[in-house]
Amino acid sequence: MTQTMPETTSTTAASARGLTRTYGRGDAQVHALRGVDLDLPAGRFTAIMGPSGSGKSTLMHCLAGLDQPTGGSVTVADRRLEAMSDDQLTLFRREHLGFVFQSFNLLPMLTAGQNILLPLELAGRPADRERYDLLTDTLGIADRLGHRPSELSGGQQQRVAIARALIARPAIVFADEPTGNLDSESSAEVLGFLRRSVRELGQTVVMVTHELDAAAYADDVVVIADGAVRAHLVDPTADQLVATLRGER
Repeated sequence: MTQTMPETTSTTAASARGLTRTYGRGDAQVHALRGVDLDLPAGRFTAIMGPSGSGKSTLMHCLAGLDQPTGGSVTVADRRLEAMSDDQLTLFRREHLGFVFQSFNLLPMLTAGQNILLPLELAGRPADRERYDLLTDTLGIADRLGHRPSELSGGQQQRVAIARALIARPAIVFADEPTGNLDSESSAEVLGFLRRSVRELGQTVVMVTHELDAAAYADDVVVIADGAVRAHLVDPTADQLVATLRGER
């Protein structure tokens, strides 16, 4: 299938070249990624889509330095990840990346406000109160900052997780099925906030999803099938996206 790639004038936030990831050995060997070449543009909202087992989550984990590829290279924020030690990767993720997961991953003993500021505390950086106020106001959680996660709804917990991911001004926010545990109304709110972070704050967001409704919020959609990129759509219409996904099945 012909790929529609971002214009060459776009700044690249992350790239992969010849990326492979293999699990197991012998007859049990699984090729999760098969020579992926990909450029993700900065300042845009990119969705990575594909059916279960397509390799989309493995791709995100390799791009985020959470998993070690079997072969190929990954460059994020102009740094080659395969050249880093485990300690360097940990520091790099802390300083340059933000994460939003399906399960929220908030610390239950901390308040919402403390959870948001945790990345800055771990990095030994002072709190940016102006950005903190901007994020909590924009996300509609300013009146919930003294509450612990157990006292918040699922949608509120995910908004806290988004603020935590954005507080340190990361080069990229990686979101792995961020609406998987939310109802439709909360899902729409969370996706809307992620899109606003791109359009109003200049953030780069890369989201893994299998949901067409979620991908519709993105500027770019990368379709993964059988461990390979089958299409990279820029500003696709709903009809184009549906037709591409049908062509992969």
